[in-house]
Amino acid sequence: MIRSVKIGIALAAVVAIISISAFLYLTRGVAAPTESVQASAEELTTSDVSTNQTVYRISQDESTVTYIIEEVLNGADKTVIGTTAEVAGDILVNVDDLSQSEIGEIRINARTFATDDNRRDNSVARFVLQSESDANEFIIFQPTAITSDSATAAVGDAVTLQVTGDLTIAGVTKSVTFDVTAALQSADQLTGSAELSVLLNDFGLTIPNVPFVASVEDSVLLQLNFVANAVDASAVTS
Repeated sequence: MIRSVKIGIALAAVVAIISISAFLYLTRGVAAPTESVQASAEELTTSDVSTNQTVYRISQDESTVTYIIEEVLNGADKTVIGTTAEVAGDILVNVDDLSQSEIGEIRINARTFATDDNRRDNSVARFVLQSESDANEFIIFQPTAITSDSATAAVGDAVTLQVTGDLTIAGVTKSVTFDVTAALQSADQLTGSAELSVLLNDFGLTIPNVPFVASVEDSVLLQLNFVANAVDASAVTS
């Protein structure tokens, strides 16, 4: 009997060591970004930058992308919030005719989201977003259509938009529509926010089994809060 108990304890210890080792392996640090997100982004160009239209460039110093997802951690409900400032993109605003405005490709570095636990961050970056693959390092949104009830805009105006486009996460591309609110704070600065809820399954995203996490919600809320500053016209003319 004593021998059986000792064997059982030894086996339990081995299983515990294996589980802990697997957890540490899953959550080890991820590779650093290969380049700055601004360097990776395609800058918007136009052959007709005139007095009524301006290109604004998203500022990494003043903008954030956030994901929000619910999970059960150690038996308790928890709201997980991951944030990164590694977002880039250009926005052309034609204040006299908003239908002629344009949003360029938006890029987010998927390796750089940070929550309150870097082990979670490493696991999400590596296994959920698969961002250690160079092909998946960036989440990319390519706008294809913009709709708004407003026809024009002036400094101080806030407008609501629906921006439809192709969102690519971990190599999977789906058409989505962001709800956007934007405002011209001055002739030189555009601010706003965009929001979208997506299902993990739509992008083939799966959550790895790790200790202490009983379940994770199947949808995630994506939010972009941006400040975009005017770019000199000579720098964006093709």
